Amino acid sequence: MPMAGSIAARTEAFCRSFDVRVPILLAPMAGACPPSLSIAVAQSGGFGACGALLMQPAAIKAWAAEARAGSNGAFQLNLWIPDPPPSRDPAREAAMRTFLGTWGPEVPPDAGDAPPPDFATQCEAMLDAGPPVISSIMGLYPPEFVERMKARGIKWFATVTTVSEARQAEAAGADAIVAQGMEAGGHRGAFDPARAEAGMAGLFSLLPTIVDTVSVPVIATGGIADARGVAAALILGASAVQVGTGFLRCPEARLPPAWAGAIGRALPDDTIVTRAFSGRPGRAIATGYARAMAELDAPAPAPYPVQRALTQGMRDAGLKSDDIDRMQAWAGQSASLARPRPAGDVVQDLWSGARSLLGL
Repeated sequence: MPMAGSIAARTEAFCRSFDVRVPILLAPMAGACPPSLSIAVAQSGGFGACGALLMQPAAIKAWAAEARAGSNGAFQLNLWIPDPPPSRDPAREAAMRTFLGTWGPEVPPDAGDAPPPDFATQCEAMLDAGPPVISSIMGLYPPEFVERMKARGIKWFATVTTVSEARQAEAAGADAIVAQGMEAGGHRGAFDPARAEAGMAGLFSLLPTIVDTVSVPVIATGGIADARGVAAALILGASAVQVGTGFLRCPEARLPPAWAGAIGRALPDDTIVTRAFSGRPGRAIATGYARAMAELDAPAPAPYPVQRALTQGMRDAGLKSDDIDRMQAWAGQSASLARPRPAGDVVQDLWSGARSLLGL
């Protein structure tokens, strides 16, 4: 079958399987996925998303209800698989609190004790919300939860960053694999946080290798923000693409102006992978705080999720004052390709442009 025919068959099969009109998915970005954005993406034929990492069960259900009421209900709910309890170092945390005090309000001694939402109750809330897809990052759901998902007809998208992780995800029952390249904005989805920086593969090296390894559909994500990226991913074997930063300048994303503006100006080398915000490596715009934390004399960040709790005050202050240098300004390497256009237009531009390039 000629390449165009093979790509068309693959994308059409994906769309039939997951009940969408176009193989364009919104990435689940915790804190940056309001229902309005998913509604706009779904209404244009794509697939919405909610990064539920920081949400309590009631908020997860409310998000799903609002997204479903405003669209055809095409969306995924996403959770991180929790890390083991972190090893705490009081002296290290004290140094970090002192450093953060120069960037925002004084950090209380007990700030790092803030507990994350309970994973088990979040999982129950996702099941109760009944989305068509639940996705994972940072690992795999327990087998009993996968069984309960499938018993309710909910599909599972598993995010991976290596071929080994892809093999594990398929063996665990994933219905599709989300191959995340190192170009992606926000957190790296590595199963082992200690190896996240050492195992950074670019999407267009990772993607065809995973496609050749697994038998389930593969969704490409990381650094895709225009039709050229979509077309390239499909040529390399993806059945669909997932876009995050490329949607963040859309009005429906409701991003703070300073962050949205910085995305539009950020060239690939204006982003860095850092543990400075959460203790987990993530790609962000190289803001003042992120650069300061990369200096040799900067304190070492605390482990996840302690570092996230320690930086909360600074990040809140940055949002309140629209100060990009104190924001957690996640962005992928293709950030400058993002356009300040309605999300529905972005979906259509991505897909129609890719179809034209591919001759579909």
